[in-house]
Amino acid sequence: MLLHFSKFQGAGNDFIIINMMDNQFELNQKQIEFLCNRRFGIGADGLMLVLKNDDYDFYMQYFNADGKEGSMCGNGGRCIAKYAYLNKISGAEVNFLAIDGKHKATINRNSVSLSMSNVDKIQDFEDGYFLDTGSPHFVSFVKDLNSINVKQEGRKIADEPRFSPMRTNVNFVEIKNDNIRIATFERGVEDETLACGTGSVASALAIHHSGKTKSNEIVLIAKGGRLKVNFEHKNNIYQNIILSGDAELVFEGEINIYKKSYPNIVKVALSNKSTIFLILVYILPLLYQLVRL
Repeated sequence: MLLHFSKFQGAGNDFIIINMMDNQFELNQKQIEFLCNRRFGIGADGLMLVLKNDDYDFYMQYFNADGKEGSMCGNGGRCIAKYAYLNKISGAEVNFLAIDGKHKATINRNSVSLSMSNVDKIQDFEDGYFLDTGSPHFVSFVKDLNSINVKQEGRKIADEPRFSPMRTNVNFVEIKNDNIRIATFERGVEDETLACGTGSVASALAIHHSGKTKSNEIVLIAKGGRLKVNFEHKNNIYQNIILSGDAELVFEGEINIYKKSYPNIVKVALSNKSTIFLILVYILPLLYQLVRL
């Protein structure tokens, strides 16, 4: 079966998007995991399906890189909104449904702003803060982000009994001279990602909740780019939360998916703006591996 796909990225958080508005078919966990594999598949932090919905522009179904269905993904939501706009599924104002409820996105050239779910509970721990922004997140403030092994330390915290059985995503946040840097370990990816939308929202709210700022607009710097979080805090509820940042098409192509074999990419078309991103994320690591051989 020939399957058309698009590859998008938002602040380096990258996703495979497949349109199932007209033709719905089932992808199993093994196929999704393979498609997200960076060495043998297309490569992505997650995969999203655009599904038909009678009351909204579409329904967003999100899968982690391990092939399992995931919770809400903020950068994924921004990317799928941009996809819907570019493919004339919606206008510049996008209304869609996801696992955590309804969302509204606004497209402004390369930037996409996305409404997020309200947050009415933040748990204080001695070593950080835990909250759910559509996905569960633990936020830890650190003095030197460069000294943190995000994958190792993040997985250790994610697996702690206090977060069982669902586990948690883990964010490490450094605040220096009004610059806020963030690094995130994402469950399901089981590694550090270049950015995380729900993690950036969780970290921004934790910064405000802990009294480190009184501002209701916070810019966070991830390895893949900058994300801005705006919010209102009324009656101990964080509401009108907006996540903003760039979202771009990287490339699109077609894949043959066979029942008893892995998919093969048969055609790929690159977008002009994202060729450098593709080289940095895919080609240079491959060349490095070849040199090591």
